[in-house]
Order: sequence, then structure tokens, then C-alpha cells
Amino acid sequence: MHRRSALLGLALPLAAPFLARAQQGRGGRIIVPYGPGGSSDLVARIMAQHAGNGWVVENRGGGASIPGTQAVAVAAPDGSTIGTADNALVVNQALNKDRMPYQAGRDVVGLGLAVTAPLLLLAYPPAPAQTVRQVLAEARSTAGGLSLSHGGIGTPTHLAALQFQFASGAEITQVGYRGGGPQLTGLVSGEVRYGFVAIASAFGHVQGGRLRPVAISGPMRSPQMPDVPTLTEAGLPGVDVVGWWGFIGPGGMAMPLRERLYAQLVGAAREPAPRERLEGLGYTVVARPPAEFDAQVQAEVAAWTPIFERAGVKPE
Repeated sequence: MHRRSALLGLALPLAAPFLARAQQGRGGRIIVPYGPGGSSDLVARIMAQHAGNGWVVENRGGGASIPGTQAVAVAAPDGSTIGTADNALVVNQALNKDRMPYQAGRDVVGLGLAVTAPLLLLAYPPAPAQTVRQVLAEARSTAGGLSLSHGGIGTPTHLAALQFQFASGAEITQVGYRGGGPQLTGLVSGEVRYGFVAIASAFGHVQGGRLRPVAISGPMRSPQMPDVPTLTEAGLPGVDVVGWWGFIGPGGMAMPLRERLYAQLVGAAREPAPRERLEGLGYTVVARPPAEFDAQVQAEVAAWTPIFERAGVKPE
């Protein structure tokens, strides 16, 4: 309690403008625990723009999303500071257990799950492999194995990269970046030739020919990229993780306030304008309310914890 109070005291001068806006019924700040340009950033900015009442998006990348999420956990539960969350909220808790500086469901609570999306296995265009089988053949013929990038420990793209490694049995070196934006920069420049990226983040780069899709995760092909096969179709079943993105608030936030913020920033994703933008980027709008989002997070923590233990996955 003393540590939380001290952190709150340090944060209050910075939060004052946002607190004033919240007290006037206007938006505050949305902390994205990644750098700009990734899927969390896209979802936050699309929904903040649609809400249109003064929400400010603040990027705090690094640390496998933990510092940015902790900034939400220690904020006042008055709606002036909220954040985005993705699969990393589950993964960090499953990997770190009681060593986490916050616990989902206690120190951060769900405001609603906004969207889900499949994940693309992408190639730097000059890379030789055109198919999953050719990617795996390259891994077998390359000294030290294949380098495969993702957007950071705990992200949806990290889970897909792990599933790909376990399902294929290939020698693969995981290359983690500080968010989807820096990872895309690395792929487009050829710093790493292959990687998993959320379809929404990669869409413009694929259309522009800067990246080449090889396959897609999940149970079916994407309407936005109908010619890209699923990994199961490409001969590698078991890579079925999809990304999800939602909004969270500090623990102790009253349910009526959580439901109001859900209506502004999550439920509103069903409205025609944001839905068209989100689905055009490859997202599926789900708009699950706070209690359902909380239950999903806890169920996934319970499911992934033994998987990480058996696989020997360790936090950074």
C-alpha cells in the first residue's frame, strides 16, 4: 500500500490535466504499452478518435509491456488513465507468476475486449522461401537455424512464433523487438527475414510489396488476404493462436465506470464507422464486456501456465 501510494503521489502532477478532463466527463489518457505503429497502437487510436471526447494516446514501449501496464495499475481508478492490453497480459502473468508487480483481475481490470485478428507469417521479399515448407527447409540448411522475429515477449506474435517452433521442430532463434512497429521496421529493412505480425499492422506493407505473406494463423483464411493459406493448409497444424486487443483500467475501478468506458471505447467498435475501419484492416470486432473479458483473461492464464512450464519458456 505504501509503495502504491508513493507511486500515485509521483504520478499525480503528470496526471492532473487528464484528471480534470475526466471530472468534466471528457476522456483522459490511454497508455499503450508498446511503441507506435503496432496493433495495440492502431486499436487505441481508432477507438480514441471515434470516441472524440479528448482521449490522448500515450506510448510506453519496452519491458515486454510490463512498465506500460504497471502505469495503468498504479493510476487512480477514476477513468483518467486507462490502457490497452493484448495476449501479453496473460503471458506475463503465466510466466512470472507472483513476481509480477501487478496481477490481472486485482490491480488491473478489464474494460472490454475489442477485437481479435489472425497473425501473418511474413517474409522480406528478397528472402528465398515462398512457402512454409521452404521456410522450414531453409531452417534445416542454415547454420544455427532460422531467425524468426516477433513483437516482444508475451505478444500474440511471440505466441505464434513459439507455436511455429514447437510444431515444426526446426532449429529457430526467436528475435524479439520492443513492439510491432520496430519489428516491422526490422522486417522491411531485411534485418530479420521472417516474422509473425498481426494482419492489421502488416496490411499496408503487404499491399505495397514491402513484405510478402507466407501463411496465416487461425482456423480459416482472412477475407482481406484470401490467397494466403492457413498454416494448417500449408502443412503445419498446431499454429492456431490469434491475437486479441482490449482495454484495461486500474484495480478498484467501479463497475458503472467500467461499463461507461466500455460503451465509449469497446462497445462502440460495433458502430459502422469504426467497424468498417477495423474490419478493413483484418480485425474481427468482438466487443466483449468487462466481466467477460476478466473471465477470459483468468481462463487463459490457467491454460498457458502449464504449457510454458512444460516447454521451459522463461521471461526475459
